[in-house]
Amino acid sequence: MATTTMRRAALFAAASCVLLFAARGPRALATQESVRGRWYKGNTHAHTLNSDGDSTPDDVAKWYREHGYRFLVLSDHNVLTNVDGLNAVHGASEQFLLIKGEEVTDRFGDKPIHVNGLEVSANVEPQHGSSVLDVVQRTVDAIRKAGGVPHINHPNFGWAITADDLKAVQNNKLFEIYNGHHAVNNLGGGGVPGMEEVWDRILSSGKLIYGLADDDAHVFKQPGNPNVPGPGRGWVFVRAERLAPRPIVEALERGDFYASTGVELSDYQVTDKAMTITIKPDPYSKYRVQFSGRNGAVLSEVIANPAVYEFTGNELYVRARILESNGRVAWTQPVWRGR
Repeated sequence: MATTTMRRAALFAAASCVLLFAARGPRALATQESVRGRWYKGNTHAHTLNSDGDSTPDDVAKWYREHGYRFLVLSDHNVLTNVDGLNAVHGASEQFLLIKGEEVTDRFGDKPIHVNGLEVSANVEPQHGSSVLDVVQRTVDAIRKAGGVPHINHPNFGWAITADDLKAVQNNKLFEIYNGHHAVNNLGGGGVPGMEEVWDRILSSGKLIYGLADDDAHVFKQPGNPNVPGPGRGWVFVRAERLAPRPIVEALERGDFYASTGVELSDYQVTDKAMTITIKPDPYSKYRVQFSGRNGAVLSEVIANPAVYEFTGNELYVRARILESNGRVAWTQPVWRGR
């Protein structure tokens, strides 16, 4: 009896250590499975003939599946496309998934205001409003009411949505820091900040928001033409418990993803002490990793792989930008330190 009791005590102690490590251990960003899920490449912004795209929903779904994506949101302007039939043809468990969505498309004066609704239960009509901020807020609220997850699209398209507008929007966690459309002014200009500077302004004000990269693809019949909004330019890698609509959009809302225009990570870990990023390298490329904090200040730049940043204890937030020698980029989501 004493031997049995001792064995049980030992097993309990071992299990407790495992649980403690799981609770305090590093967040692993990798293709490996973990208790928090697997990683899935996807695009949250694409158009079809149902609005102003040049291809059918079937052809668009086929393009993304054939190019290695695991999920796709169809987001036509003010149209909610039923994806059940598409999933019956193209979908496969843990291989490919279509998620229903809509780009709620509105204006205030000459300012175009577009907000995606991911996994909405019904079509969301344009809400209109008394200002740019009012239109954005009404749209976000309507998407929430429809059970969806909003993300604010291309703020610099038509120079429509300012950093101050984005700071003031309530109940929104996502916006595009990179949109693959050729005319959305990701980098800013003429005194208007680019999306990364806007991101840092919002974060530095004390508001947590996550940054997406996506295609905004409209044109699939002119491959390689840089002057049309084609596919394959920006995407996210999302960590979710399984490849299903709610787990994917919930992971996006909690910032469990990184955004990319071509850089892929093989591992990403955050502990109480440090952030470690391991790049899956292209043999023809070189890389540098910039760890940034309050007001976009570069806290450290590292060329080693893995790249490590050790927290000092004074950071409000830390995020990483991984720069590839041919212009490709990846962005991790901000680690909120609250200092």
